[in-house]
Amino acid sequence: MKIKKTYIVLFLLLSQFAFSQDGIPLYQEYLSDNLYILHPSMAGAASHNQVRLTARQQWFDQDEAPNLQTLSFNARVGERIGLGGIVYSDKNGFHSQSGGYLTFAYHLMFSRTDADLNQLSFGLSAGLSQNRLDESTFATSYPDNDNFDPAISLGGIEQSSSYFNIDASLSYNFLNFSSHFTVKNLIFQNRDLYDPRNESNNQRRYLISAAYAIGSYGSTWSYEPSFLFQFSEATGEQAFDVNFKAYREMDFGKLWGALSYRRSFDGAEFISTGQIDAQKQQLITPVIGVNYKQFVFAYTYSIQLGEVKFANGGFHQITLGYDFLGNRPEPYDCNCPAVN
Repeated sequence: MKIKKTYIVLFLLLSQFAFSQDGIPLYQEYLSDNLYILHPSMAGAASHNQVRLTARQQWFDQDEAPNLQTLSFNARVGERIGLGGIVYSDKNGFHSQSGGYLTFAYHLMFSRTDADLNQLSFGLSAGLSQNRLDESTFATSYPDNDNFDPAISLGGIEQSSSYFNIDASLSYNFLNFSSHFTVKNLIFQNRDLYDPRNESNNQRRYLISAAYAIGSYGSTWSYEPSFLFQFSEATGEQAFDVNFKAYREMDFGKLWGALSYRRSFDGAEFISTGQIDAQKQQLITPVIGVNYKQFVFAYTYSIQLGEVKFANGGFHQITLGYDFLGNRPEPYDCNCPAVN
């Protein structure tokens, strides 16, 4: 029974990161004025250039808990070209990955005047990632090998595998409306780090998101409902985010807050009071942030819902950002927080 419970917890843990095993894990950092981290087509799309640093830690009360750090930069070069770059480090127990992306974006303007926003953007990111599996402490971490999977080596080695991949993206920003479509990991890559038979070589994911800002340009208060849908081609996994943000204009900049609800379409089965039950991944994520002049600060806290949890602690994330002048002296005449 102990082994069965262990497998259930591990399944829930792995299902939570099923979308995050290839490339940068996908959490709610895009709500911290960081759409470029999801969509390459947003590189240089804003009226200002951006630098974003994020640090995420899960379950402070657990050893070897997942943690993620990203550093991203994107800027407009000339009238139509956007450039960007991302480096990241992600660790989850014995597994870790790190890498970087370089992005090229092209922006087409259909605006009637310089103050109007009507922009179609294309983006392409090329990235190199290295996955590692550290087995050097397996023997000391699991001295009772009778309950351990014999397929996993206890030889004390560290395995690594590097791979190259490409992300492609399309964005359309029109006044207060924005929409995005991105394909992650376009190329099928054979990797033998976890499966020597190379059966899991399709890491392709699809992302669709959209938002609409309510309120006129220059309003004291404005609101932005949005959604994000993600789909993994090989496994059929799906998840949906529903978000709501509120902005308050201040003399020094802007205060804002967000609330996000994520639900997966896939459930994990577990035994409760002798009955087999199912639980889908659900996360509630409040976000608070402030734009002070050219600086951005945001704090994100995710709460996992459901009867079966790996730990009671939440997921903490801090975002630090800096905005500096792009190719536009003035913002667009619209309530478009992703661009202005």
